[in-house]
Amino acid sequence: MTPPAVRADRPPLLLLHGFADAPCTWDLLAPRLAAHHTLLAPALAGHLGGPPLPDPPSADALVDAVEAQLDAAGHGTVDVVGSSLGGYLALRLAQRGRARSVVALAPAGGWGAGEGPGPAATLDRQARLLALARAGAAHADVIAATPEGRRRATALVCERGEDLPARLVAALVRAPAGCTGGPALIAAAREHGWPLQAAAVRCPVRVVWGREDRLLPWPSAARRWQRELVGADWVELDGVGHCPQLDVPVETAALVLEWTQPDLTSVSTPG
Repeated sequence: MTPPAVRADRPPLLLLHGFADAPCTWDLLAPRLAAHHTLLAPALAGHLGGPPLPDPPSADALVDAVEAQLDAAGHGTVDVVGSSLGGYLALRLAQRGRARSVVALAPAGGWGAGEGPGPAATLDRQARLLALARAGAAHADVIAATPEGRRRATALVCERGEDLPARLVAALVRAPAGCTGGPALIAAAREHGWPLQAAAVRCPVRVVWGREDRLLPWPSAARRWQRELVGADWVELDGVGHCPQLDVPVETAALVLEWTQPDLTSVSTPG
């Protein structure tokens, strides 16, 4: 992560993508967020463009790697936005005292006991999808060239994939092929789950969840966080899938900015 210069009026905002995803997932939000923040959007360890996955692989190792990047960039605490796995990692950073605020988009690890497919079934599906996605990476440009191809390629993570730019969908399709740490991370999640000392999370937390989430279904995949994240602000989005940053980027950017910079009287957006 190359540390950009931080202006006093644009505090750092850390953006953490999800499992088998890539920093390009934030492309549609970036111009709006960059008007008010200095953006830090690293690739996670074991993912396309990221550092190697530490051994042994674990959620702790992922958080360690992000902390090392923050340290290298000279940042003590930052506002954090995370999607799915990145949302869980954002909460882990908050537990360690590195987050000024957190906006977690459908954070992983929140399944309620006995509700929905549960973590084991979700991890099984992730493993199958990772293998399928790797096979499709070589055809990313062809897949993304048509509205139907874009819709099919992104159906698990958003509701309006056909409207996404072809270049973005192609990048999203290629990302799993570069997720070399995927199988090891799935194995680590099976063994260790998603530990969090929720009482140690003392910064403001906003959780955003799409009601049409097919990957981490609302509300069964959120029950634990509803119970443990006492005092968190919850936002449910109708007609939105797993990745609000793809489905409704303007609304998602506004939800982030009103949380990270509540004193803003208005949010200016480019274009």
